[in-house]
Amino acid sequence: MIKLYFHPSANPIKVALYLEETKTPYEIVVTDTRKGDQHKPEYRAINPNGKTPSIVDGDIQVFDSTAIMLYLGEKIGQFMPCNDPKEYAKFYQWLMFMATGVAPYSGQLVHFKYYAPEKLPYAINRYDFEAWRHWQILEDHLANQPYMLNEYGILDMTLWAWARRIPFILGEDAWEKLPRVKRLHDEISAKPQAKNVEAIKTKFNFQMEIDDAARKNLFPSNERL
Repeated sequence: MIKLYFHPSANPIKVALYLEETKTPYEIVVTDTRKGDQHKPEYRAINPNGKTPSIVDGDIQVFDSTAIMLYLGEKIGQFMPCNDPKEYAKFYQWLMFMATGVAPYSGQLVHFKYYAPEKLPYAINRYDFEAWRHWQILEDHLANQPYMLNEYGILDMTLWAWARRIPFILGEDAWEKLPRVKRLHDEISAKPQAKNVEAIKTKFNFQMEIDDAARKNLFPSNERL
């Protein structure tokens, strides 16, 4: 059975959704990043980067959520394009667009808006601009098709995991400007598999508040200041 080292944030959530969608048995291993579980030596042996998620599949260990999605997609053979180089090219370009653009810009915006020790207008403006720019590209892409590719798949699961937090990331009125993204978000959120994923955080004892200790665990680079 696959072990999924999990904290209820976007990147682990997309992996859990894939496992749910494919009916793949998996075990949740609580990795509470606010309590510092990601820094423990036994976890760093699996993921030297000290982030979630990671998986252990027998004698195979994989870290980085995009690498995990590719590993699972190729192993299980579902929700990825098959035998079509053009579709594979589209799949990889959009997967990397979300991995290297949507996720980091959204994450950095959240950090500087809510958690930085001081408000830096330049940083907030830069990451707000880039986060919006990337989400708008997804919005435009969905203008003529219901999913990121021809059929529901890994790209849509990845989008959903981050889109769940759009009001927090971009502001409460953001959905008004991203109606196509919201349509896809709502469609996936209504799935029983997505509901199962959302329920994980209620089945385990994750720390939800961010106190001083949590800040040190989440943002260890600040300890250098």
